[in-house]
Amino acid sequence: MRRAEHIDLALAPRPDGMPLQRWLYDELRSAILTGRLSPGARLPSSRDLAARFALSRGTVLGVFSQLEAEGYLTSAVGRGSFVAPELPDQRSDSSEPRSVGKRAGVDGAQPRSITLSVRGRLLARTPFQAGGRTSPARAFRASSPDLDAFPFELWARLAAKRTRRSRRDLLGDGEAQGYRPLREAIAGYVGMSRGIACAADSVVMLGSVQQAIDLTARLLLDPGDAAWIEDPGYPGARFVLETAGARVVGVPVDAGGIDVEWARQHAPDARLAYVTAGRQAPLGAPLALERRLSLLEWARDRDAVVIEDDYDSEYRFEGNPLAAMKSLDRDGHVIYCGTFSKLLFPGLRTAYAIVPDRLIDPFVAALSLTARHVPSDQQSVLHEFIADGHFGRHIRRMRMLYGERAETLESSVERHLSGLLTVPRIVAGLDAPAFLPPGIDDADVSRRLALEGVETRPLSLYAIDRPAPSGLVLGFASVGRDAIEAGVIALARVLAR
Repeated sequence: MRRAEHIDLALAPRPDGMPLQRWLYDELRSAILTGRLSPGARLPSSRDLAARFALSRGTVLGVFSQLEAEGYLTSAVGRGSFVAPELPDQRSDSSEPRSVGKRAGVDGAQPRSITLSVRGRLLARTPFQAGGRTSPARAFRASSPDLDAFPFELWARLAAKRTRRSRRDLLGDGEAQGYRPLREAIAGYVGMSRGIACAADSVVMLGSVQQAIDLTARLLLDPGDAAWIEDPGYPGARFVLETAGARVVGVPVDAGGIDVEWARQHAPDARLAYVTAGRQAPLGAPLALERRLSLLEWARDRDAVVIEDDYDSEYRFEGNPLAAMKSLDRDGHVIYCGTFSKLLFPGLRTAYAIVPDRLIDPFVAALSLTARHVPSDQQSVLHEFIADGHFGRHIRRMRMLYGERAETLESSVERHLSGLLTVPRIVAGLDAPAFLPPGIDDADVSRRLALEGVETRPLSLYAIDRPAPSGLVLGFASVGRDAIEAGVIALARVLAR
């Protein structure tokens, strides 16, 4: 395949007194060794290089000839010069191929590591997979919807229609707060499904709930300020709060959710609380009404803010839908967060926050400074998907499908894992906690399951200030019944050993 005919190649200025040919040779060789010119890349023609850098063509041809003789370039009549697919340094030491990201300097010396700041070291502790997930879903991948069940053809048609009708307001800089028609649709949706009375002006579009937690922490917390988080609780929230300099206080969780009275006794001066009120992550219990009211009372008394992460409450298989804690907030102390990445597909990277009126201006200003805005074209397609009724139909269809898979997991565990694993009744969500007998190392079990091709998360990953119960988080939504059954049988083999 032919490469681009012209490359706008940047070269460092020639030092005074250095011969032209030596300067050009050093610059081209350095660009090849450092990976700026990758193997197979087409170089500019000798005429282009000569004209751009005010050189004679003979000087350029001489450098090309020398680099080719040393094995850095290859050439073909009528096609030009290319970086060799294998460099001399790689041939001399094939046992350790070099990657561009870790390449040694031109003189062979390894570059010194760059010292990270305190905040940089905290940021580098991400609990997420930096490389993402490209492999097909398998049991028991947590927090993942079934991508095969998403109507991608319908989504593609909507996207194509929006592209054909694209207006100028979708091509320029959008509002930092987000595409207004989508914000209006979300305000209507949370009013009906989550009991939250709000207008579009209270909705802020984001790339993720993680971004909402980060912005809130940076806006409200000074180094050393206390922040409550459920214990065991979501690691992504904990690490972001610590990165902001917060003193994270792990608050015990029981069957009623976060223990608000314990928190009020041990850290009453906290300025922020993060909770998963609809379905506690990872143990699954909803936050009891009396504790919701107590949490709101504390926030009002201390002028604190509660982040309510409602990550998968749409998928409730028994009983009536639970209203969000935000629906009880009369004084503007709750930031409610929802995400479409778990409801539709992770690559959408679209979430939203319902922000109290007094925080809207600083929140949107901080968003415009740090990330500008979520891409408007994607927001416009999502708006069409919601406005045309496809979103509601998809949620209803997935609720039935995931409910059936939850039943499959429960019955399979009862058949194959009685006495070895306990899964409480699954009433909502994309995954469920599964408790091991005391004394079993859940991290070791998770590692052994990975060797069997089964994905799990140990509950110990969620521990903050005290040990979590020994157990695993089992995702049941992303795979079918046969894969769930096979995963449970693999789990039984590992636990039996």
